[in-house]
Amino acid sequence: MSHIASVDDQEFQRAVESCEFPVSEFDHRAHLRLAYIYLVDQDVETAIQCMRATLLRLLQHVGVDPSAKFHETLTKAWVLAVRHFMVRTNTSESADQFINANPEMLDSKIMMTHYSAEVLFSNEARRAFVEPNLEEIPRHGNENA
Repeated sequence: MSHIASVDDQEFQRAVESCEFPVSEFDHRAHLRLAYIYLVDQDVETAIQCMRATLLRLLQHVGVDPSAKFHETLTKAWVLAVRHFMVRTNTSESADQFINANPEMLDSKIMMTHYSAEVLFSNEARRAFVEPNLEEIPRHGNENA
């Protein structure tokens, strides 16, 4: 695999991590972008830890109770999904190029092919990672997850 985080990606990461990026603009595509950036240089487990820490910091920065908004299962599942698409894509020179090559990731409902609504939207799945109950999320090497 040969994936690169562009200069724009690195600036995006800096802005998000320093809470300078507008939270109102942190949509699904931004989540995918950040996961991609973390996965460019890190293993899956480290990327998940970075993603969690950054999302929790953003929520705290805007005064939102993390327990009301943060979702552990969705966070980890999307990092795993991005990793899967990175392996499948093999090479990209930016997060935008990667996402544009994999537009199916932009469908935020894709996780419903892996989880029933009952499982995914449970309090347990919000607090801790729950394995898919419908279809496994493909996993590849370089992960401790």
